[in-house]
Amino acid sequence: MSKRTIKRLTSRAVDAANPGKHSDGGGLYLIVAPSGARKWVFRYMREGKAREMGLGPASGNTLADARRKAEDAARSLMNGSDPLVQKAAQREVPTFGKLAEDVISSIETGFRNAKHRQQWRNTISTYAAHLLDMKVDDIDTGDVLKVLKPIWSTKPETASRVRGRIEKVLDAARAQKYRHTENPARWRGNLDHLLPRQSKLARQHHAAMDYKNVPAFMNALREREAIAARALEFCVLTATRTSETLLAQWSEFDLGEGIWTIPAKRMKAGREHRVPLSSGAFKIVEALSVSRTGEYLFPGNRLDRPLSSMAMEMLLRRMGIEHATVHGFRSSFRDWAGNETEFPRELAEQSLAHVIGDKAEQAYRRRDALERRRALMEQWAKSLITPIY
Repeated sequence: MSKRTIKRLTSRAVDAANPGKHSDGGGLYLIVAPSGARKWVFRYMREGKAREMGLGPASGNTLADARRKAEDAARSLMNGSDPLVQKAAQREVPTFGKLAEDVISSIETGFRNAKHRQQWRNTISTYAAHLLDMKVDDIDTGDVLKVLKPIWSTKPETASRVRGRIEKVLDAARAQKYRHTENPARWRGNLDHLLPRQSKLARQHHAAMDYKNVPAFMNALREREAIAARALEFCVLTATRTSETLLAQWSEFDLGEGIWTIPAKRMKAGREHRVPLSSGAFKIVEALSVSRTGEYLFPGNRLDRPLSSMAMEMLLRRMGIEHATVHGFRSSFRDWAGNETEFPRELAEQSLAHVIGDKAEQAYRRRDALERRRALMEQWAKSLITPIY
């Protein structure tokens, strides 16, 4: 590119320029908006396409400043580099977790309700924890598969949502010039060659352990000292879902009353759920309170992060349990309650936080039968004690 020796603009001309595009030569232009706002840009050709790189507002960059920046960009071109790519490389690239929060904050006003907003955050923090501290330009297809493969067959609906949300965050990264490669979370032409189609995945119940075998399993579980073991033991005793257990926070517990109140935003049905703590569940919480380090009952390795979403499932595998899932213990509880107790069906369903009856029935069912459920959960805990605490 030849360097111009005569410049068309002067400082006075910059101040007096009318709306439009004014060339200074060498690819440098002054752009004046109808509002009077002025900015500098460098225009160039790369791979047969015209490109434009902003050099800053004229109010903060003199003509000499703009010429120096344009000359630096032209020098990069002569050396075979793309000035826009170099400029992007000089920006501080955010982590996936930071950009995800920015994306959620920018789109959440369009969400239907608070529950949907919280679900976005929960799925990212629970299932995409592996990506949270990674720079968005470092994430590749292998990283996305590491998130999706463990849940693709067992939790197809959740996995599909997680993939779509990762894709949206990484699309935002590319739109903001933090990434310059294809989106590794894209389905068509990418993940569709590496994962089975969701429509081909048979919809099935979570594999569950026969409730008669759960006491022996719990006995083996109590011999382990890992935080994942305590989380799984607590999850089984309370018959709660994986995310409800892993995201449990100390502020949700009233140890004086022996109640764990899970807020509506974290519940599948979008309703607050009070869990009466059995003696076994209470002792776990009480023991953990001695070494409490943050807001989460079951903290992960990273500061102020919960235990990994796969920690309990992986513990099952390490214990040699191949034909049962964490979620399946809810079925174990339900089968036990129906076959081994005289408690009414509705009480067991309430303990699982299932919605009971139609809207009319729900309107009349004002109370949550907390104390009756406490008796049920205490009997469940006692049935699992071998030996007694």
